[in-house]
Amino acid sequence: MKKKQIYVTEPSLPEVEEFIPYLKDIWETKWLTNNGKYHKQLEVDMADYLGVDYISLFTNGTLALITALQALNIKGEVITTPYTFVATANSLIWNNLKPVFVDVDPIYGNLDPDLIEAAITPRTTAILPVHVYGFPANVSRIQEIAQKHKLRVIYDAAHAFGVCLDGESILNHGDLSILSFHATKVYNTMEGGAIISHDAATKQHIDQLKNFGFMNEISVVAHGINSKMNEMQAALGLLQLKYHKSNIDRRAEIAELYHTGLSKIAGIRLASSPAGLSNYNYGYYPIFISESIYGQSRDSLYHYLKTQDIIARRYFYPLISQYSAYQEIGAASQLSVPTAEKISKEVICLPIYPELDPEDVLRIIDLIKEYRSH
Repeated sequence: MKKKQIYVTEPSLPEVEEFIPYLKDIWETKWLTNNGKYHKQLEVDMADYLGVDYISLFTNGTLALITALQALNIKGEVITTPYTFVATANSLIWNNLKPVFVDVDPIYGNLDPDLIEAAITPRTTAILPVHVYGFPANVSRIQEIAQKHKLRVIYDAAHAFGVCLDGESILNHGDLSILSFHATKVYNTMEGGAIISHDAATKQHIDQLKNFGFMNEISVVAHGINSKMNEMQAALGLLQLKYHKSNIDRRAEIAELYHTGLSKIAGIRLASSPAGLSNYNYGYYPIFISESIYGQSRDSLYHYLKTQDIIARRYFYPLISQYSAYQEIGAASQLSVPTAEKISKEVICLPIYPELDPEDVLRIIDLIKEYRSH
């Protein structure tokens, strides 16, 4: 009998019976979207849960990214990382901006602040870093550089729901931060996203942009789009907040199993937590394979695990700058990114989600150990 395939992640959902009363209420009121009561309540509850001042909910994280760039009127060139999901750079292209890819640090894969200034030109207006795997980018150094050169900072925090640095939400850094509530994330509303801002006027502007630019029934004050979160997404989001902490606790237990089993295997590097990190969400469990020491390539291990019904993922491979769509616009001929290229060829993210059976985790560890000796 064929084993059940184990995927890199699986969405956490409440019991359907708990969701049904919300659906019945939505059916009765027929208020499906446009700032309904669940939408309003989720903004309040989530801001309190995350320790931030203002949240604007979106139908997905990509539209939140696109809108954040519009909200700050970003023009010209934006410094960002090639080591992330393609939506980060796509949001720039959709705003007619030029992504300038800068190399990353070798430990976490975050944008390397020591290399940012060399990439700044007279056309540079912003920096778009990513908190890769939920590990915070070097926010203090990036802020120093931004202030020195009068640049805006928008953080792609899609991986960083709930994460804190030095006792404060990582989302409070930069001019804006963007979240994703996609089904693959540690907190999901099936699809969804948000922009975190720091003052009421900015939130009002963002909320206008996501609703066609309307200020009131008869006044359009901006060239907006439609990217509002609907009531069913928001209702699910309210339920998901109830279970988020227990889900993260379970992820932490799985991560500890991996750490115990893999930490002494030659040729495998694990990502250790940086100083000051708290409330880490264990959204990913990346390991980095040194072929010369482990004895097998990352790709070889990846395909071997597939034969054993373990569907790991190579996040992030290839680099955004290596995609044909970006080579066509000359992105590949920009700055050299050797560290990003190196870790992109080494990384493999192992399955991690609250319902993952510990026995399956131990089996994955054994498979990785055994394959080394092949």
